[in-house]
Amino acid sequence: MDRTSVSSSNLASVGYEPTTQTLEVEFLNGSIYQYSGVPPSVYSGLMSASSHGSYLDQYVKKAGYSYHKVG
Repeated sequence: MDRTSVSSSNLASVGYEPTTQTLEVEFLNGSIYQYSGVPPSVYSGLMSASSHGSYLDQYVKKAGYSYHKVG
């Protein structure tokens, strides 16, 4: 999946596959996670957020989307 670099103290890059609603996040420590069932509006919000890490925590992690580590 293609990811876009983001300016963040915690995240390195973010990718999204709209057909499967899969959000892929690469952290600065090198780990990569995929979150399932994430609607396009949440991805858009993440990419336009002033703090990508805070948005990810509040609207993805705490929202309870299933995830798995892929790298």
